[in-house]
Amino acid sequence: MTAIAVTIAGSDSGGGAGIQADLKTFSALGVYGASVITALTAQNTVGVQAIHDVPPAFVRQQIDSVFSDLDVRAVKIGMLSQVPVIEAVAAGLARHRAGRVVLDPVMVAASGDPLLAPDAVETLRTVLIPRALLVTPNLPEAAAILGEAMAEDEAGMRAQAERILRLGPKAVLVKGGHAAGPESADILIDKTGIHRFAGPRVATRNTHGTGCTLSSAITAGLARGLDLLPAVEAAKAYIAAAIAASDRLAIGRGHGPVHHFHRWW
Repeated sequence: MTAIAVTIAGSDSGGGAGIQADLKTFSALGVYGASVITALTAQNTVGVQAIHDVPPAFVRQQIDSVFSDLDVRAVKIGMLSQVPVIEAVAAGLARHRAGRVVLDPVMVAASGDPLLAPDAVETLRTVLIPRALLVTPNLPEAAAILGEAMAEDEAGMRAQAERILRLGPKAVLVKGGHAAGPESADILIDKTGIHRFAGPRVATRNTHGTGCTLSSAITAGLARGLDLLPAVEAAKAYIAAAIAASDRLAIGRGHGPVHHFHRWW
């Protein structure tokens, strides 16, 4: 059987994040990718110039079209900027009994531009997070979900991961890319315990789409039948190599993308 995953997220016109990064990641990892577009962004490596939200009814139609025909093995959810869209996605997942859902709670672009309306955070917290197999916030996103200050060390990351876990997902991966120091560490908490993934921090400004790419790589592993922990381990190896190879690319004047196809060109 062909491994199929779907990304439910926003489109990045610059090609480095969002739907575009997700589909590149799926393809690089041997998974067929389908998509449900929740928003269009006028975006490049410098910033986000405009956002055009897709009507919730059309988001719902895209979900029904994909799930009624394709044997979807895993779902990645990214940018959901408005409350009605979040509700439409949650209802669609329930309607089609979607499993293996990876939720990347995209709130701010790498450029610092906001991607989630402030009034949508509570809906994300109560309606969608409980449906996820895995939630993958970075440090600012974990803090925003909980309404707290950003964690300053790994003990704080573990504590916030545990509090997000109480909101209902099966597992939480708090990403430490925004922390300081020579090492970047992510903390995964699930029913088996606490797992730490660490590696040397790569000196590059080409980090656009790293969160999208990591969550999509995890989704690809799940679609191929991996359990959660091996899927996270494989995804971490992939994103580390994609970041390390990012300076081979010369894309834009700002935060360039990671190199999704570093194994081939």
